[in-house]
Amino acid sequence: MSTTYKLTTPLTDEDVCKLVIGDVVLLTGTIYTARDAAHKRLVESLDKGETLPFDLKGALIYYVGPTPAPPGRPIGAAGPTTSYRMDSYAPRLHSLGLKATIGKGKRSDEVKAALTAHKAVYFGATGGAGALLSQCIKAARVIAYEDLGPEAIRELTVVDFPLLVINDATGGELYVKPKLDM
Repeated sequence: MSTTYKLTTPLTDEDVCKLVIGDVVLLTGTIYTARDAAHKRLVESLDKGETLPFDLKGALIYYVGPTPAPPGRPIGAAGPTTSYRMDSYAPRLHSLGLKATIGKGKRSDEVKAALTAHKAVYFGATGGAGALLSQCIKAARVIAYEDLGPEAIRELTVVDFPLLVINDATGGELYVKPKLDM
């Protein structure tokens, strides 16, 4: 049986460890956007010993490349992108304090191991519902890699952003069928 939680960023170990697959989270606070090109730059910065454009401790990264903002809105449609493209980067970011990622689709075994090792989770956001999800985004501003256009890193302020726990910090995965005892 799933539970619904209202959580506020930044996330703590306590926040993450109580979540189990299938739980619904209504998230409020600050999240960051980044897709593959931005992830590559983040890791290159780490390799050079540079400071990242945001603090990873307790942070969440949303895998999204939003559309341009219509008049009167902070952002356009903001639906999740396929997460596996970030799988080569995610374990390192989790090791530095990243508490959650948001996207769609399955994650690699390496990412799932990193979630368990570093007390983190993977949230699913509903694909195809980018316009609806954008209504939970109250502010958006580019904070790094503006030259990447829609894939620039943005800082988003969200209120009751709806998420589903796909992979939890204990190794649970929503996409795996449970074995039935017969």
